[in-house]
Amino acid sequence: MHWQHVIKNGTVVTPSDSFKNNIYIHGGKIAAITSEDLPGEADEITNAEGKVVVPGFIDTHVHSRDGFNGAHYKEDFFHSSMAGACGGITTIYEMPNCNPAIYNTEKLYQLIECITPKAHIDFGVWGLCLGNANNSELPALAKAGVVGFKFFWGYAIDASTYQLIYNYKPGMENVIPPLDQSEVLKIFREAARTGKMVAIHAENFDLIRLFTDEILSGTDRSYQAFLKSRPPLAEITIIETAIAIAKHTGAHLHILHLAAGEAVDIIRRAQLQGVHVTAETCPHYLTLTDSDGAKLGSTMKGYPPVRTARDRELLWTGVRDGTISCICSDHAPHTIEEKNLPLFEAPAGMVAIETMVPLMLDAVYKNKISISTMVKVLSEQPAKLYGTYPNKGSLHIGTDADIVIIDPDASYVFDQNSLHSRTKLSPYHGMQMHGRVEKTILRGNTIALNGEIVGKPIGQFIKAK
Repeated sequence: MHWQHVIKNGTVVTPSDSFKNNIYIHGGKIAAITSEDLPGEADEITNAEGKVVVPGFIDTHVHSRDGFNGAHYKEDFFHSSMAGACGGITTIYEMPNCNPAIYNTEKLYQLIECITPKAHIDFGVWGLCLGNANNSELPALAKAGVVGFKFFWGYAIDASTYQLIYNYKPGMENVIPPLDQSEVLKIFREAARTGKMVAIHAENFDLIRLFTDEILSGTDRSYQAFLKSRPPLAEITIIETAIAIAKHTGAHLHILHLAAGEAVDIIRRAQLQGVHVTAETCPHYLTLTDSDGAKLGSTMKGYPPVRTARDRELLWTGVRDGTISCICSDHAPHTIEEKNLPLFEAPAGMVAIETMVPLMLDAVYKNKISISTMVKVLSEQPAKLYGTYPNKGSLHIGTDADIVIIDPDASYVFDQNSLHSRTKLSPYHGMQMHGRVEKTILRGNTIALNGEIVGKPIGQFIKAK
């Protein structure tokens, strides 16, 4: 046999086990996992002695700013997918609020055409929910293979471009106002009929508008004031309402970028009651707290915001006990000039795709989670949730040979200038980290080595089941 790639002597880690074995790859697929030395030559041999071998990681929540009319000055798919590859990610699920927005199959195919030549790693795409404006399009989008449907709860939409409007005021022209709850229920009902999840940005903008106006009437512009403008109540009220609607419609509800620790118990109770609700959180909610706000300011600004140490610990508990199904980056770059604006004026979002895996490896080193749990929440469960398992997110015979080699003993100081995104800005600049991605392999091909890209983009669109 002539092997495409052989990985020898590594410690293979799955969500349930770890063992020392060799992996043999042929035609982009895993052909054998064995302790034996199989005969034949190989195009590439990786000696993984002393290293950890895991299934390729999946980032389920990425805003690459791409599309034919995308905000390429902030980011594009070439840079986001390159950053992902260098950070140990082999599959991205791209969010639909690109330009053009993914509200029908025509726009989906346009995006695929646009970003495939730039794709260093494989990718899936979310569909966008606009209520009555595109409920009839959801079945076709589901059939075309979107991974799920995203609903930006509480946001207004530009009626001509379907882009989000962040500072909506009643009376604006050519705008679809934030949807009322009857329209939300219809979205859940239509999504349920497709079998795809409906994922929500859970913030109550009526409350946020009230609290923000109250804060801005004073002089305090600290991070603590920012938190008061978007308190946990803003998340919790939407999550509770969404759970009730999911229960009524039978829809699969997914809570995006969970930040409020108090909501973990609400989700857990709903799961125990049989409501089909899942949740994700992000590394910044698991590593930073409000105490970092004075130093980092707008650099760590996101929606929902990074909250307290108590919220962080409740989120970690949710990850460990399975209430929270997966961890994602919510990669949402802005320029340094934009992020340097005052806290209440700067846009929300950060460069995060390349630091997601390193931060979780550091969490393993600090005994926050086990390496097996990390594989579960970054590989297996994302693939299962979004209809790409077992071909993605596993190390099974016959599946795509998406594999990451990790040096668990590496220790280094993170430098934001090493980032491969267009914007080189991170709240983790200067942080001591433990554990490093050494090699990223996509369908048997080494695409990143020691933090640098290898070769040309070979990523493909992955159609979800």
